[in-house]
Amino acid sequence: MRKTPLNAWHREAGARMVDFGGWEMPLHYGSQVEEHHAVRRDAGVFDVSHMRVVDLRGSEARAFLRRALANDVARLAAPGKALYSCMLDQHGGVLDDLIAYFFREDFFRLVVNASTADKDLAWLRSLRERWGSDVQVESRDDLALVAIQGPRARERFWQAMPELRAATEPLAPFSAALVADVMVARTGYTGEDGFEVALPATRAAALWKALVAAGARPCGLGARDTLRLEAGMNLYGQDMDENVTPLDAGLAWTVDLASARDFLGKEALLAQGQRRELLGLVLLEAGGVLRAHQEVLADGRRVGEITSGTYSPTLARSIALARLERGIAPGATVQVDVRGKRLAARVSKPSFVRRGQSLIPTEEAP
Repeated sequence: MRKTPLNAWHREAGARMVDFGGWEMPLHYGSQVEEHHAVRRDAGVFDVSHMRVVDLRGSEARAFLRRALANDVARLAAPGKALYSCMLDQHGGVLDDLIAYFFREDFFRLVVNASTADKDLAWLRSLRERWGSDVQVESRDDLALVAIQGPRARERFWQAMPELRAATEPLAPFSAALVADVMVARTGYTGEDGFEVALPATRAAALWKALVAAGARPCGLGARDTLRLEAGMNLYGQDMDENVTPLDAGLAWTVDLASARDFLGKEALLAQGQRRELLGLVLLEAGGVLRAHQEVLADGRRVGEITSGTYSPTLARSIALARLERGIAPGATVQVDVRGKRLAARVSKPSFVRRGQSLIPTEEAP
């Protein structure tokens, strides 16, 4: 099993360690719920070094990514700007969702998911050969990734790393600063403000300890999952994969179908169109928790299934993302098969909490 540069620290801190896609990662450090609340109310720090940084260099880097990604990197005009996108196969299925950063015309950076990193790297290199592109594709295995998230995250970061404040304080959301060999991006996976930091693996422990000393609470995969689900953010392998298009995964906003630009999977998406909706569910009854793969029914008929579900610590009730038939709108009431019981749930938009505030209608609030 692979280990991040912070593995020894997690163990010394008493973390419950689990296998996550072949990586030994902390699930929590004692209380997943307290870690969740720390991010919503103050600041939490996550080891995300299992994710992969991939650098693309060369004069054709932009042209290459315009063909390889469903979103258009032509939108990245200012150095440091970032873009969320899916990378598709020829059938329109999602190979991965990622963030692309632009620093120079000959230098773009991707941050890809841990479970798909090796596959992504092989795919990008195969496209380079197929298209004869003059682009170098480099896996940055020498880097670690640390995320600090929460309403006080940036303040905690500047307390820990005052030398980076001048370069990072002006950052707008979804932009990054590259200071020597450290990248600080104002991005995240929690629905809160904060930074994601890529830096040499040899310096990861020092950064982590400084952030904890500044008041950031260490958080594991458990809180990361409940936070991202409250924010309505997809998880690769659950809410989408190679058998699901971004149109059916609630990610149509990341797909550029309007322009004349061609990209891998575009033809298939245009031919298939959208067949399903990814929507939110809020459980209206006690007696169960919404979980992946549970059936969703309307008038006794199956209309879809849950892709991700959990108990929301912020809302104090169960929530889920579900892939449903088109035509079912937010506000509708459906039933979910929870261990043989059909429990009522309200359909909602697929975001429940942002910046610590509930987004669900008042009548559904606890």
